[in-house]
Amino acid sequence: MSARFQELDYRQTPLGELTLRRRLDPGSGREIHEIKLNDEFLMSSLFTVAEVELAHLALAELPREPLNVVVGGLGLGYTAQTVLEDPRVGSLVVVDALGEVIEWHQQGLIPAGKALAADERCRLLHGDFFALLRSGQGFDPETPGRRFDAIIVDIDHSPRHLLHPSNADMYLAEGTRRLAELLSPGGVFALWSNDPPDDEYTATLAAVFTDVRAEVVSFPNPLQDRDSTNTVYLAKRT
Repeated sequence: MSARFQELDYRQTPLGELTLRRRLDPGSGREIHEIKLNDEFLMSSLFTVAEVELAHLALAELPREPLNVVVGGLGLGYTAQTVLEDPRVGSLVVVDALGEVIEWHQQGLIPAGKALAADERCRLLHGDFFALLRSGQGFDPETPGRRFDAIIVDIDHSPRHLLHPSNADMYLAEGTRRLAELLSPGGVFALWSNDPPDDEYTATLAAVFTDVRAEVVSFPNPLQDRDSTNTVYLAKRT
């Protein structure tokens, strides 16, 4: 790479300026891919531990097979790729509101894209996860109301720090009930958050689901020379 930063693609979207870039980490010399929306980092391959653990923790709650899974938020594909590494998974629908991100995967601009495109179990769906949930039709347009064994979400920064205000209803009682209705009995809802555990949101989940907990995931942060943490919320439908 001739320059430290290489812009692989730039798009103007309804949500703002979307950029895919590749850079070399000065410490390790490792190649890092990053997606930015305006001035915010949506995803960086420098920090993937929690995205991987999100999938591991959700699927570990499910002793059955085959598993039908939906992932809300494609990003750099680490959560989706981890889901597909589980041989019990029979189908995966990945929903993303940014068609440009889906295109980057399909074009091979993002490393995980080739693996996702090659796996016949995986379908990338361009759509607004929150609007699909709100509609009551669910996450598979070919089968309205289809239930899944796991719904795994990594879109907003946290239940309180949203990419768009219209996402807020998913984190309230009614949105939580809608999520439960789209899970098979015994199914699992899992959510990534960049914030520490939120007792109020945990209580909202517990009013609808059982076995609710917030797992703190730690990982090295070389930019700050210390460990950082994310939170994974897990909840099971009876």
